[in-house]
Amino acid sequence: MGRRLSRIYTKTGDSGETGLGDGSRIEKTHPRILAIGAIDELNSAIGMTIEEIRLEESKALLGLADTLGELQHRIFDLGGELSIPNFKVIKSGHVEMMEKELDSMNKELEPLENFILPGGSKLIASCHMARAICRRAERETVGLNETEKVNEESLKFLNRLSDLLFVAARLVAKISGKKEVLWKQG
Repeated sequence: MGRRLSRIYTKTGDSGETGLGDGSRIEKTHPRILAIGAIDELNSAIGMTIEEIRLEESKALLGLADTLGELQHRIFDLGGELSIPNFKVIKSGHVEMMEKELDSMNKELEPLENFILPGGSKLIASCHMARAICRRAERETVGLNETEKVNEESLKFLNRLSDLLFVAARLVAKISGKKEVLWKQG
């Protein structure tokens, strides 16, 4: 395990640089830090979604909370992976697990016939917010990959995760009896 902070302020980032897990320092605007920051936001958004699920007090949704909780740990792993150049934590098994979960979730849903807008309930919107943040994290990580090689499985992981969050929003709507907000062409 890495060093533990005995205090939160270190003053080492005051000049616009930050430290990576390997001890090197880079600018806070570097594509690696942008990707790590988006991953951190994603993890926070999923944490909010899990807490919204728990507030629903629906036994039918608890499995989704467990799945998202497990994914939070892998997202944290991904942030750690990105903080050490050439380090790999995310593996094909993590992607395959999400694909199996997606297959299971999709069996519960009707085919998609229209675009869906975020809404219908706070929880549904929370799933969509996490999905949108995941898409940005994916874009930032792809951007990093254009200049510095990133673990291919991590890119797949983020892509599947955004799909899973979209399907989760649809599943929440079905289980909670809320109507999905369908896009109406102007």
